[in-house]
Amino acid sequence: TVTQQHQKGSLRDVGKAMGLSADTINRLSGSLWQYTDEWYEEQRIIEQGLSPDDKHLRKVLELTRAFMGFPRQLGQHTGGFVITRGKLSDLCPIMNARMEDRTCIEWNKDDIDTLGFLKIDVLALGMLTCIRKAFDLAAEHYQLDLTLANIPQDDPAVYDMICEADTIGVFQIESRAQQTMLPRLRPRTFYDLVIEVAIVRPGPIQGDMVHPYLRRRNGEEAVEYPSPELKAILERTKGVPLFQEQAMKIAIVGAGFTPSEADELRRSMATFKVHGMVTKFEEKLISGMMSRGYEKSYAQRVFKQLEGFGSYGFPESHAASFALLVYVSSWLKCFYPDVFACALLNSMPMGFYQPAQIVIDARKHGVEVRPVDVNHSDWDNKLEERSGKYFAMRLGFRQVKGLRADDMQLLIQYRGDGYTHINQLRDAGVPDAAMEQLADADAFRSVHLDRRQALWEVSVKDKPVGMFTGQNNTPEEKDLKLPFMTVQEHVVHDY
Repeated sequence: TVTQQHQKGSLRDVGKAMGLSADTINRLSGSLWQYTDEWYEEQRIIEQGLSPDDKHLRKVLELTRAFMGFPRQLGQHTGGFVITRGKLSDLCPIMNARMEDRTCIEWNKDDIDTLGFLKIDVLALGMLTCIRKAFDLAAEHYQLDLTLANIPQDDPAVYDMICEADTIGVFQIESRAQQTMLPRLRPRTFYDLVIEVAIVRPGPIQGDMVHPYLRRRNGEEAVEYPSPELKAILERTKGVPLFQEQAMKIAIVGAGFTPSEADELRRSMATFKVHGMVTKFEEKLISGMMSRGYEKSYAQRVFKQLEGFGSYGFPESHAASFALLVYVSSWLKCFYPDVFACALLNSMPMGFYQPAQIVIDARKHGVEVRPVDVNHSDWDNKLEERSGKYFAMRLGFRQVKGLRADDMQLLIQYRGDGYTHINQLRDAGVPDAAMEQLADADAFRSVHLDRRQALWEVSVKDKPVGMFTGQNNTPEEKDLKLPFMTVQEHVVHDY
């Protein structure tokens, strides 16, 4: 791919070349979003403590605007694969990527499409990993044989939880924006989830589709269709085009586009931020709709909504497949919060929330969370014997920042019936740095040591004395007994 200059990057590059201070560049670049049509008007410059009359600053902003859209650097299209019948190197130039055994085509991905090469995007989805691990845990601890196909559908308890925005960790609807929308949209069916996934996107928001949809859904605004043909296309979404498929059908039925022209419109919507090509269809769409009896104001409103898809509108098929994962992850959280939290933590990094927030949320749902411990934890988080309605969750070593899996495998391998002294970990080959991290994480409770005592024990280590080995002229000192840490000290250390 060819990465282009956007507003922030352009400002930083031009500002640096023109001698602006780093503080000035940071203030200006921090005042706008990365992808925006806004510009540095006089008031915005004043708000940043700068003078709009500064000729040098005005020149920098002028050059920044001219610089936007220029190629900046080459990048690798994440997850993009090209498939050809013959040998690929006979058809296009190939170069080695930085990653071992990885190659890249030296042509732009859009050029590949134009030339008719088959290109598919294969992207990782962390929630699929989480759900697979949750199904495994449910089979092991609850003897449930769960699949994406046999999860009970349209369970009222699941939708009650969703409507309350109790969705921390749930796929797609866990963000603050989604949690704000959920009590307003109040999903009660699977297709409501499809709408929820699609509507909280920059495209529908910038196309002014969100508020009209909510008003019509809540009966606050009448739904009117300018023709039976458009009613057939827009009825499920209350007259508001939310999906790319609807945009294509409107162009064909309402404006006389051919299917190939409608597909070109779809592609333009997907790459609008890069090429700005949607606007070239404006006259054709508006004039086409007017020639078929639609009001100009309605045609202009439709185009504005379609233009919004340039800011990442969803295909309906994409939203539906995501909605399935939304429901499944919500169902798991609703009925098996122990399984869901454990699987989610074992699939990190993913989602919006830190592990500590997932742990707090699990406790809120009645799951006992047990701390990391040298005698009980494995690398992954795991479920232990029941504690009330749900199994208890034991935090794994993966939750301790800085620990290496190989070091913890040594600890687990030589644990046997359990450690009773820190030196036993040292004998097992666990590095001092790892033991210090475990002590700092309060993982020696089963050895009857709190943080302070464990850190002291880790630091007490006989060092080699070379030629003086065997000579003991140092007076004996009694073992130092450190006082236990208070609850307040533990809280401060935890947070």
